[in-house]
Amino acid sequence: MSGPGGSAAGTDRFDLTGRVALVTGGSRGLGRSMALGLAEAGADVIVASRKIDACRAVAAEVEARGRRALALAVNVSHWDELEGLVEQSYDHFGRVDVLVNNAGMSLLYGDLGEVTEPMWDKVVGLNLKGPFRLTALVGPRMVADGGGSVINVSSTGSIRPAPFMLPYDAAKAGLNALTVGFAHAYGPTVRVNCIMAGPFFTDVSKEWDLESFDVEVKRRHALGRGGAPDEVVGAALYFASDASSYTTGALLRVDGGIP
Repeated sequence: MSGPGGSAAGTDRFDLTGRVALVTGGSRGLGRSMALGLAEAGADVIVASRKIDACRAVAAEVEARGRRALALAVNVSHWDELEGLVEQSYDHFGRVDVLVNNAGMSLLYGDLGEVTEPMWDKVVGLNLKGPFRLTALVGPRMVADGGGSVINVSSTGSIRPAPFMLPYDAAKAGLNALTVGFAHAYGPTVRVNCIMAGPFFTDVSKEWDLESFDVEVKRRHALGRGGAPDEVVGAALYFASDASSYTTGALLRVDGGIP
């Protein structure tokens, strides 16, 4: 990683050649798009998610782009699995330069009183507990290796909580707080930033009332539409690379202009 001032003059600040990225939830949606985008910028990629076959499929796409890849099955909400994920990653590549805490999920419910303790624990475990533990494991190793970048993937729901997604929004608000806290914990060599994602057309969008959604975004959102998954890649490359050498503890909205 570069020191003060970023990369040397005349080099591509977005170039990730020689770096290794670990992407959780990397088998689909925004995670897959970021994994492939990081590979296209030169990074080798560890694709981690619950289903190994899906991870292997994305790893093959990374390798088709001329980069090395490793597929690992893990449930990020399971505290005890994360040390093994980190050990396998370092055993294979020797380092992790970019950690993308992307794995996340919400659950459908009717009334807030229908939210059970297992539902709460599942949502908070994946969206908040897992990123905390994984960053706490990888961050000190990044410091020892001279630096790195952690990218948390939050949601604009963290600052605009809605009754129908309240456990998820609360967990993502906690992830925003972790972003700032870890930036101070592992600075100045490790940068920790957050993408607050708005509505993207990923697998979760299959559950939306698309007719109502279309009317609402055209009425209220500056860009008047939802996002394609690959539209998150620019923000990820910025945070992963030397282009953001003076940026840490930042919460960046990528949401099409929600008011």
